[in-house]
Amino acid sequence: MNQSRRNLMRITSVLGAAFAAGLLKPSDVFAAEWSQKVFDAKSLEAVLKELGGDKFVVSPDIAITGPDIAENGAVVPVSVASKAPNTDFMAILVEKNPNTLSASFNIPPGTEPAVTTRVKMGGTSNVHALVRADGKWLVASKEIKVTLGGCGG
Repeated sequence: MNQSRRNLMRITSVLGAAFAAGLLKPSDVFAAEWSQKVFDAKSLEAVLKELGGDKFVVSPDIAITGPDIAENGAVVPVSVASKAPNTDFMAILVEKNPNTLSASFNIPPGTEPAVTTRVKMGGTSNVHALVRADGKWLVASKEIKVTLGGCGG
């Protein structure tokens, strides 16, 4: 038996025992509850409102990086990093997509507040990094030009 399989069996056994003993609930280890209203929001302000915020501030502590021109909108690399203390949430929003919210991340305490992913873009748009730090909402934006759309099909 290879080592990867042994590790998987060990982890599965421990989690199974924890579930059986009532020490863990499935909601403790699986994805957070889905919020359709946040996903359906059509602007930065609407997403912020659905997340429970009321105002945001443009901050130099937030860095969003991505290509100036993306040749294919189906796979656009985007990175967000925060220098703001106590960052606990990050989201990537693509302004002109059918659904503005592209990705969101909960940042555990003691973790470096930086994420990198690929988003799908239907065309040239502003991409926003929305960050919650110390209970305040911070934002940074970058325009990414797309030469071949990814959301339209």
